[in-house]
Amino acid sequence: MAKAESATFVPEILVTGGKKFSSVNEDVSTPLESFPTWKWWVCFGAALSAFAVGATLAGIMFARGLGVLGLNQPNGWGVFIVNFVFWVGIGHAGTLISAILFLFRQKWRTAINRSAEAMTIFAVTTALLFPIIHTGRPWYAAFWLLPYPNQRHLWVNFRSPLLWDVFAVGTYFTISLVFWFVGLIPDLAAVRDRAKHPIRKLVYTILSMGWRGSNKNWSHYEIAYMILAGLSTPLVLSVHSVVSFDFAVANIPGWHTTIFPPYFVAGAIFSGFAMVVTLMVIAREVFDLKNYITINHLEKMNKIIMATGMMVGYAYACEFFIAWYSGNPFEKFAFINRAFGPYWWAYWIMATCNVVIPQIFWWKKARTSIPVMFVVSLFVNIGMWFERFVITVTSLHRDFLPSNWRYYVPTWFDWGITLGSFGWFFIWFLLFCRLLPVIAMAEVKGVMDHEQQH
Repeated sequence: MAKAESATFVPEILVTGGKKFSSVNEDVSTPLESFPTWKWWVCFGAALSAFAVGATLAGIMFARGLGVLGLNQPNGWGVFIVNFVFWVGIGHAGTLISAILFLFRQKWRTAINRSAEAMTIFAVTTALLFPIIHTGRPWYAAFWLLPYPNQRHLWVNFRSPLLWDVFAVGTYFTISLVFWFVGLIPDLAAVRDRAKHPIRKLVYTILSMGWRGSNKNWSHYEIAYMILAGLSTPLVLSVHSVVSFDFAVANIPGWHTTIFPPYFVAGAIFSGFAMVVTLMVIAREVFDLKNYITINHLEKMNKIIMATGMMVGYAYACEFFIAWYSGNPFEKFAFINRAFGPYWWAYWIMATCNVVIPQIFWWKKARTSIPVMFVVSLFVNIGMWFERFVITVTSLHRDFLPSNWRYYVPTWFDWGITLGSFGWFFIWFLLFCRLLPVIAMAEVKGVMDHEQQH
């Protein structure tokens, strides 16, 4: 009893290096105030080159038409829809880390939520490009897809389920953008107070919206942040459910299934957290933020990756069970063909990267190793891209009529525009790291050990 009474609670250390409150502003603001390092310029140059390749090929495709792609009959959906679903999935982790973990009062989110929120904004922006690109000639798409009264003065319905995504993802993007910006305001004010150049000071003054750090400011901030977190939470679950409906409403074996909404949500969180780990490792090393983005933060995310990886593996097994239990020969064939047909290599890349490789995180040494977690996060993102590829392509290339069976092979236009999307994403993320605080300074100060400040 005496032993139990003498036991004391040891708080979790989320900031290392004996940092003071003043050190947080100094360390986080330095990359914004100094000239970019050569590492940043190399990364930015690579991203800009990738985007230039993708933009050039997209321009040629708009001029020549969709015939330059690998699309055929019955493979009307190809890499572009794969990329759309992939990037929407990447955008889920930011809101999850910020909103849901905030509502559950998880303090470890504070060092990584800002970058995760920014990743959400840029990933969703990238995803929204692909339904437009997928139409081939967007100026015609607006004419044929938007509902407007016809010659008989009748209002018609939307002509494509893809427009559901426009509303769902657009709402998600708007709320996430406002949520991200509101969280930035106290830190923008801190950067404003440090700025010496008059133009920089003016820009940050406008962006900080008159923040003075008063009790009234903080009271209003907390209320607004809580409301936005509450609005964002259901969107994490609903948006990718709506994206999965694009497939589920089709009467095609492999698509027409009710497991898709939770299956897609689990996969989105899985891939999103893997991308966060990738970006956090890079930010940690390039901007020397090891004391703020600690091994403890990364280990917790690796645990979530391992857990959601097992959920995704369970969903893969459920698909085969549902196909067998249904007694539908077309459904059975679709999944046997998925695993052992012409695209067997894509399926087993997916299964290996998403289910097998993350199991290494059962070992603490692997969870806390920077090289191991970086490589695993890359494999997970590769595996999730192939998951979207498997779902989209293998269900289409062999439909009900064997006479329609054709093999889909992406062309250089498909791969080049895909490469351009990654360049577009990393351009915005690198500019964010250069112009705005990567770490939520105000929130990090709130979880620091206050006793060490005195």
